[in-house]
Amino acid sequence: MDIHEYQAKQILSANGIKIPKGSIAYTPQEAKNAARRISVRGPWVLKAQIHSGARNSGRFAESKDGTAGGIRIVENLKDVYSNAEEMLGSTLITSQTGAKGRPVSRIYVEAYNKVGHTFYLGMAIDRTLPAVTLLAANTRDDDIVDIVADSPDKILRVPLDLNGPTRAQTGQVACFLKLQSKSADSFHNFIRGMFKTFVGSDALMVEINPAGILKNGEIIALDAKISLDDSALYRHSENMRFKDDYEIETRKLKASRYGFVYHEYEGNIGCIVNGDGLALAMMGLMDGGDNSVACTLNVKGSVDRDKIAAGIKIIATNPRVEGIVINILGGFLRCDLIADGIIDAAAEVGMNIPLVVRFEGTNRDEACNILEQAKLPLIMAESTEEAVSKVVKAVEEGE
Repeated sequence: MDIHEYQAKQILSANGIKIPKGSIAYTPQEAKNAARRISVRGPWVLKAQIHSGARNSGRFAESKDGTAGGIRIVENLKDVYSNAEEMLGSTLITSQTGAKGRPVSRIYVEAYNKVGHTFYLGMAIDRTLPAVTLLAANTRDDDIVDIVADSPDKILRVPLDLNGPTRAQTGQVACFLKLQSKSADSFHNFIRGMFKTFVGSDALMVEINPAGILKNGEIIALDAKISLDDSALYRHSENMRFKDDYEIETRKLKASRYGFVYHEYEGNIGCIVNGDGLALAMMGLMDGGDNSVACTLNVKGSVDRDKIAAGIKIIATNPRVEGIVINILGGFLRCDLIADGIIDAAAEVGMNIPLVVRFEGTNRDEACNILEQAKLPLIMAESTEEAVSKVVKAVEEGE
């Protein structure tokens, strides 16, 4: 579950990380009042709150000149109001949102903090080790995305100790970033706070981009991003308040209500699977071709034929989808339930695009018989590779 920047900063602050003074606003007047509470004079920073990075370089769809992005520095209260009025209710388009962008329902008003040295810090699990791994890079005027693409050697990766970062590890990173000695203690505590946030919140990722150094040597988180593990939210009921249905795409929201996990991509083939491994395998098999994955629907958890039918209908409403492949490895999930759901979905929405089905496991034969007797215009496959090959061929022949 992605959360907003201001929510991420709440969690980080609770774990000892210094953040700028700030307040959320839903109207221009609230933004003006927030700025007045934060400091008696500017500048202030106004930040559009959407689930996307690259907000600063983004543009608003409604803007005529497209010059002002989703993060703005303003000098006076009049400009706070006018900029908030322009941002709220508008659609912010960034390199991560796609062309349709995301609507801005709230902005975060922050005190402007002047810093000299800025850098990127990220924390995630490196499954090849496996270990919680700290990533660090000097950014200055560079975007971390560009550094990853063009100069990956400029990123330091440090597998952290199981009990948290040691002095030696944080010292190694500080040396790499060329931090002054007066920042050593603050930097160590900052990294410890990130680790505490990552582990304590069951996060998939914690990013500070950028972090900066104040005049007194203290480290401050100027921007932050946290992704929480959906599968662990039952352990953190306090984090459910961060869920923002306004940010979740309609299909993704519908899928979540059935207990499914739905993701969209830029391709043209919809995939229904029961496991992340199957989804990744299918994406890998399609990689590099003219046809690729438009969306995946992972039917985790307990399901029945009605839920399966609903999942197929969700996939079918994606306008990018030109073909659907259903790849099920039956265990606790019975293949015949999937077959019943396919029939129900076909009866309700029809099947005017190619549909390829591959079953393996529990009640496979029964499922195949159910579909055969239904006489639906679908294509059966015996393996993941064959399913991908057949759906790609069917889509190409239908063009």
